[in-house]
Amino acid sequence: MEKNGNNQKLRVCVATCNRADYSKLAPIMFGIKAEPQFFELDVVVLGSHLIDDYGNTYRMIEQDDFDIHTRLHTIVRGEDEAAMVESVGLALVKLPDVLNRLKPDIMIVHGDRFDALALATSAALMNIRILHIEGGEVSGTIDDSIRHAITKLAHYHVCCTRSAEQHLIAMCEDHDRILLAGCPSYDKLLSAKNKDYMSVIRMWLGEDVKTRDYIVALQHPVTTDIKHSIKMFELTLDALISFNKRTLVLFPNVDAGSKEMVRVMRKKGIEHHPNFRAVKHVPFDQFIQLVAHAGCMIGNSSCGVREVGAFGTPVINLGTRQTGRETGENVLHVRDADTQDKILHALQLQFGKQYPCSKIYGDGNAVPRILKFLKSIDLKEPLQKKFCFPPVKDNISQDIDHILETQSALAVDLGGTNLRVAIVSMKGEIVKKYTQLNPKTYEDRLELILKMCVEAASEAVNVNCRILGVGIGGGIVHQHELIHGSSFCAAELGHIVVSLDGPECLCGSQGCIEAYASGIALQREAKKLHDEDLLLVEGMSMKNEEVVSAAHLIQAAKLGNTKANSILRTAGTALGLGVVNILHTVNPSLVILSGVLASHYVNAVKDVIHRQALSSVKTVDVVVSNLADPALLGAASLVLDYTTRRIY
Repeated sequence: MEKNGNNQKLRVCVATCNRADYSKLAPIMFGIKAEPQFFELDVVVLGSHLIDDYGNTYRMIEQDDFDIHTRLHTIVRGEDEAAMVESVGLALVKLPDVLNRLKPDIMIVHGDRFDALALATSAALMNIRILHIEGGEVSGTIDDSIRHAITKLAHYHVCCTRSAEQHLIAMCEDHDRILLAGCPSYDKLLSAKNKDYMSVIRMWLGEDVKTRDYIVALQHPVTTDIKHSIKMFELTLDALISFNKRTLVLFPNVDAGSKEMVRVMRKKGIEHHPNFRAVKHVPFDQFIQLVAHAGCMIGNSSCGVREVGAFGTPVINLGTRQTGRETGENVLHVRDADTQDKILHALQLQFGKQYPCSKIYGDGNAVPRILKFLKSIDLKEPLQKKFCFPPVKDNISQDIDHILETQSALAVDLGGTNLRVAIVSMKGEIVKKYTQLNPKTYEDRLELILKMCVEAASEAVNVNCRILGVGIGGGIVHQHELIHGSSFCAAELGHIVVSLDGPECLCGSQGCIEAYASGIALQREAKKLHDEDLLLVEGMSMKNEEVVSAAHLIQAAKLGNTKANSILRTAGTALGLGVVNILHTVNPSLVILSGVLASHYVNAVKDVIHRQALSSVKTVDVVVSNLADPALLGAASLVLDYTTRRIY
């Protein structure tokens, strides 16, 4: 390994605070210890490890043959919120001296406990690199906030699931410093089940107990709602007493409220009840065997939703402490565990079942990945961590060039007859408009649209307009969002089919609204009448070279041409049927018809709605827009709103 240009070992400090985090850190510690040519290991023990009431669990670290460099008594007794804060403060007072003496290259911190927050804070302020285990996960209580706070302090991250990895990336952490390794405890779990387990079961639960015929209960206080969590624990014990199965109850952790939970146990005589065994601590190797062969595990420990899934043991997860955790199908959630009957029913449903083993949290190869990750750390890289923030809008408020510019949009209207592109200002004013006849082929249309947009964008510079985006008219806007569709072709409303044997449409189908009611469709019908000398009536005249258009058809209808009137009525009816389909699909509060033909169609549309629509939508208002270029203005408004008013 390279360190400051020399071949030196990486000095790693592993700090463990309680029995739970040691079960995750121990496999890593064994891995580090097994490669002395690469690593030097210093072990710091603090927190509830050193408290008799919680089993003096530092002894299992010694039994694993690790040299403990430092023991720090950091827990202020009281088991309430203030005691947790004071414990963090006490750890912050004691840790600097230890870290000054050890001078580690990197500190490994696990999880989401308040002790771990003190460790991460101390290391970060003393310019020591931090590797955080199990960041990015989601759960309930204050643990969630602590976990994410440690993530922000940590320089490197080892996560257990793909979702956790994505959460870390979403939290702006550098992807190159995130390792998806799986949970280190799974390295031991997945190889443990076949060991001699009956002696372990008999040691903790009695000689007469059989596999799958006992319960393991592990419940901790919820620090954000201590009163409710104590009540829930009381209901859990009542349900377990009623269920009448041999049960191993582990004491809760050191969080605020734990003292009250122990009082509840003693008040109910759990420690002397013939069906219960109440213990402060079970060594992790033995605990694995107990949960692997239990009929059920109940409580709110992360162990239930994480590690136990490796064995397919049924789990009942109570309350909100693990809300958001990924779980296997073996977990039954009782989030509102407010009655004894509800918990008892869950026990009846789960006890004795066997589920498929779950590997959500690991495949048994986490430690080799973590060691490889540690070896890849370059200590010559700058210590200051960088956050990968998503792009945000430039702050242009102090740029005089931008202040003098007019914020604008390019709007595009793909009409049946014409293509139109316009520069539209923030005030809704059309600064400049370009109009071209719509080519007949798809390729020619695309080429012309691009040419017109380039021309308009170039002109925008000359008229001091800053183009913020390009909007295309036609679409459905729902809750201020444009609906795109799976292939970005949503809202082809002109191609709603209103007749199976109608006229041919430019799209190749038959009977589309556009084949009846567009300008091109009316021009086609006008030309047919003209070819049969049925278009012109008294008061109309046309020059020989004049091209027949929809305007001639409208003029003829106004002057009493019954055939022209019939064509317009048919077109209006087709549009009305299309509007009815839209009403039945999206149920809008208002229908606005726009364009030069709108006033000629509005009465026909209203009539079709009255005759054909369901009663729930037929009362919708239908009005005619008085805007000169509604499609262009609508497209521009979507762009301008999206780029100037939204906050990301």
